[in-house]
Amino acid sequence: MKIIRLKPEHASDYYQLRIEALQNSPEAFASSYEEEVAQSAAKYETRFGMDDSYTFGALQDGCLVGSVTLLREQVKKLSHRVNIVAMYVKPEYRGVGIAAALMEKAIQAARQIDEVEQIHLTVVTTNVPAVKMYEKNEFTTYGTVKRSLKLGPNYVDELLMVCFL
Repeated sequence: MKIIRLKPEHASDYYQLRIEALQNSPEAFASSYEEEVAQSAAKYETRFGMDDSYTFGALQDGCLVGSVTLLREQVKKLSHRVNIVAMYVKPEYRGVGIAAALMEKAIQAARQIDEVEQIHLTVVTTNVPAVKMYEKNEFTTYGTVKRSLKLGPNYVDELLMVCFL
């Protein structure tokens, strides 16, 4: 397995992984499958060329099997923060350390960004393996957003987590 920073030429593969993620784990993302499928891979070509967005991919035998994105806050008073979003690993590749390797790469990248002092993320309360992995990477919970996401008639709570660098 190899972890790389995705470039514009990876946009199509990432888009397919993103669509899969939203179909397989709709409760884990604020975006929906319906919203994403109406988009195109072109939006990721643009994002992957930006300086304030870092998307890392896990490649297994040349195939993209997982990803995570690190986004820097744009507002001056929040510029000491970055956010982890869109963490996903294909189900058949879970439990072998791919998510941990992606997280390690994102944390390393955050440490290299001038003036960044903390990393924030949200995770659904029911995703216990992810919560444990984040805690192993020195993230602590500082709050819970009750009924954060609404899926049809059901709600999902999210934990707010931070890692101070």
